[in-house]
Amino acid sequence: MTTETVPEARQREQWFFGLMAALAAAIVFAGFAPTYYLGPWFAAPALTPLVHLHGIVFTAWIALLALQVGLVATGRTYLHRRVGVAGAVLALAMVVLGVATAIVSAQLGHTPNPAIPPLSFMAIPLFAIVAFALLVGAGVALRHRPQAHKRLMLLATIAILGAAMARLPLGIVKAGGPPAFFGLTDLLVLACVAYDLLTRRRVHPAWLLGGAVILASQVGSLLAAPSAPWLAFAHWLIS
Repeated sequence: MTTETVPEARQREQWFFGLMAALAAAIVFAGFAPTYYLGPWFAAPALTPLVHLHGIVFTAWIALLALQVGLVATGRTYLHRRVGVAGAVLALAMVVLGVATAIVSAQLGHTPNPAIPPLSFMAIPLFAIVAFALLVGAGVALRHRPQAHKRLMLLATIAILGAAMARLPLGIVKAGGPPAFFGLTDLLVLACVAYDLLTRRRVHPAWLLGGAVILASQVGSLLAAPSAPWLAFAHWLIS
């Protein structure tokens, strides 16, 4: 039996993170194609400048994840660190625009699932944005610890995939609502955990702690969404 060398292990890890970045991009495109990326071909309604800006920044974040993974894979870690500074600024823009877009969407009565009232649905993106901010913040703080950093930044991206998952043209998503598209999102987290178990025989704490943040945001949004305190808060936000 041969022992895997360090370069082989590093290459395998690069493939995994590259695959996850590509999968995130595919989910975002599939979810938002009818209303954004391919809107003209689907006769989608016109979007406000705020939604366009949010879409551009969201897309830029997904592209940045792929770029950063590629820079590490090709050994350009110095450039990776330089680009990371712009990534921190982009993350801040993601939080600000995500909150603003969620509020305006609720004001306009928009929801991807007619069974979920707009004010209740607003809890889902807002809780996800909080999880995203926490995970990105932790990733930036641990930028000098590559194994933790790369896992936290991937999890931050997974945390905000719920909106795209909710719009996938799948019967299970339409019928199952939030539990269904949250479950699909959690499968990505489980894939990350499984990767470590299969290749490292142990799970990095970043997967566990970051996954717990994502799960807490999902459960928190489901519990808050129909509650009277949340609805009162949501009414205050859109007023």
